[in-house]
Parts: sequence; C-alpha cells; structure tokens
Amino acid sequence: MARRENPEINAGSMADIAFLLLIFFLVTTTMDVDSGISKKLAEKLPPNVTPPKIKEKNIFQISINKNNQLFVDGEIMDVKDLKDAAIKFIDNGGGVGNPAEGEEKGSPCDYCEGARDPESSDHPNKAIISVESDRATEYGTYVTVQDELLRAYADLRNKLSQKRYGMSFTELEERFQETARKDEALRKKVEDIKNSYPQIITDLDPTDAN
Repeated sequence: MARRENPEINAGSMADIAFLLLIFFLVTTTMDVDSGISKKLAEKLPPNVTPPKIKEKNIFQISINKNNQLFVDGEIMDVKDLKDAAIKFIDNGGGVGNPAEGEEKGSPCDYCEGARDPESSDHPNKAIISVESDRATEYGTYVTVQDELLRAYADLRNKLSQKRYGMSFTELEERFQETARKDEALRKKVEDIKNSYPQIITDLDPTDAN
C-alpha cells in the first residue's frame, strides 16, 4: 500500500501577514491620555523679598472636602453656581487696583461691571482665587471646579474684548495664532485683555481627611 503524504502548509507568508497586522494596529490604535489642567504655576519669591499683604476681601476661598462638597467663603455651594459667583467676585471693582507696569499708583477699574461692593474685591488684578482640596477629594470634582473657574475668566475676557475690539477674546487669540504670533497689533490687544482680567488662581496643599 502506498504511503500517504501529508500536505505541508507554507508558514513563511503567515509571518509576513502577522507583521503587517501588527503594523496596522500600531498605526490605527488610539490611547486615552489624561492631559491634566494647563496652568502656569506661581514663581517662588526670592528669600530677600517680603510677600505683599493681601486683604481678606480680595481672596475668594474655595474648599473641597473629602465628600466632594464645595464650600465658598465658608458657605456650601453647588458647583453649577461657582462660575457666576467667581465672576461676581473678580468683576466687583470695589476699590483701587495694583499699579500697572511703569506707573506708581493704581487706579479704580473703569471697565468692571460688578456691584462695587467695598466688602468684596478691589480690582481684577487683586482678586485672588484660592482652591484647597482634601487628599480624599475625587480628581473629577477638582477638575470640574477648575474648569468652572477658567470659564469665569473666559466669559469676562470675551465680553471685554467684544466691547473693545469687536470680537471675542477667543477669536482674538485665534487670529493672533494664525499670524504665528508675529502681529504686534494683535499681540498688544491680547495682552491688554489678559492684563485687564489676569488669571490668579492659587492651589493650596491638600489637607488630610479626618
């Protein structure tokens, strides 16, 4: 009886196919990356410089406890109300601001549209937002709070830019970016709006849950 031969499978092409599939998945697969919050950290003062005294009324105190509850100036607040409360504080204009570069004395905020309450912030360039969280606070809650604060600044800047230059600050920045940040006229306008409403948010060290 003749011996039956088993057909062989050419495995050479299988390696090529596996390699091509590997390349395909490497090229097409996307990965979720937490980018975090883009913020410029405050620079440490030189040892020979005495930090300026800050009036309590110029500090908007935010605290997030271990249960993710939000407190503003000691009072509990829903996060959906935070943006409007921050705008009210920043835009109050109840006094005189810090001197601008090259000037000796500060001046009142002539563009602020707040209540000008003498018990609240003096000027946008003096309005400090302080955020303190607990080590047990959920990261998502912290990010939501920061996002609402950034939205408050964005609303104020957009409104002032629209009034001064006929376009929102978002559009103004986009036009400046389109010139590769080389248009000096647009640069001055961008800096003008940023200096009018400087983003002053400070994060305190997290506290330990009790």
